[in-house]
Amino acid sequence: MKSIKKIHQPVYEPIQDLVTYRAIPTPSINYLDPFLFLNHHGPQTYAPNNSGLPFGPHPHRGMETVTFILEGDIAHFDSSGGKSVIEAGGVQWMTAGRGLIHAEVSSDEFKRKGGPLEILQLWINLPAQSKMNEPFYKGLHKEAIPTVKLDEGRVQVNLVSGEWHGKQGPFHSGIGAQLATINFKSGGHWQMVIPESNNIFFYLIQGELNVNGQVIQERSLVEFEREGQQLKLVANKASVLLLGYAPPLNEPVVSQGPFVMNTREEIEQAYEDYQNGKFGRWVH
Repeated sequence: MKSIKKIHQPVYEPIQDLVTYRAIPTPSINYLDPFLFLNHHGPQTYAPNNSGLPFGPHPHRGMETVTFILEGDIAHFDSSGGKSVIEAGGVQWMTAGRGLIHAEVSSDEFKRKGGPLEILQLWINLPAQSKMNEPFYKGLHKEAIPTVKLDEGRVQVNLVSGEWHGKQGPFHSGIGAQLATINFKSGGHWQMVIPESNNIFFYLIQGELNVNGQVIQERSLVEFEREGQQLKLVANKASVLLLGYAPPLNEPVVSQGPFVMNTREEIEQAYEDYQNGKFGRWVH
C-alpha cells in the first residue's frame, strides 16, 4: 500500500466572476514533477446573457494543457488553426511546444442561455528536448472518450491518456503521462497498482473517498510517498476523481506567466519571441 505523505488544500482565487480553486501550486506544494498546475473552475451556475469564461487570447510555451469539461462548454481557438466547442464530458489536449496563442471562452449558446459550469485545467511539463516541438491541439467530445466499468458498474474509468485495464486512452502524452477521470457511485471499490518510479497526481473533484484507509474530502490534492505501489479506493459517497501518474522529468522548472522552461534566459526568449510575432498570428 502507498502511504499518504500530505493532503493539500486548494487556494480560492476567483477570476472575475469565475469561481476558481487553484490546487497546485499553493503555499504547501509547488509542483509534483511533471504535473505543474491545476485550476478547478466552478461548480457554479451562469445566468442567461452572461460573459462566459474570461480566457481570451494568450500565449503558451513549454508544456501541455489538459482541460476537462465537467459541466458547461469551452470554445477553443488557437493560432495554429485549432478550433472546437467541447461540451460536458469532453476533454481538450493542447501541446504548446515552441509556442502558440489560444483562447478558451464560452460558446455563444452558453453565453446566451447560461447554465452550470465546472472545468479543470491541468498543466503537464515537457522535457527540455521537446519544449520547442510543433504545437498540437485535439478536442474530443464525451462520446469519443473510452470508458471501463468496474465493480458491477459502481466505478467508471474515463480514459484520457495511457493504458487503463487493457484499453488505450485517445490522447497521446508527450511524456507518457497516464490520465483518467474516475466516477464512483456510493460504495464503489477500485484498486490500482502504480509503479514506484512514477509520481501520482490525485485530485478529488467531488465527493468523499477512503484512500488506503484514510478519508479524503472533495477538492483535496493527495501527495503520496514514493514507496509502495497499491491504491485501494472506496467511495463513501458518489465521487469524481482526477488521477494521473508519470515518471518525473528531474529537470529544472522555471515558469513565469504562461511559459514553462528550464532557464530564466529561455523565459526571456519566450517573451521576446511572442512580442515579435513568432507564436503565430491571431486571426479569429
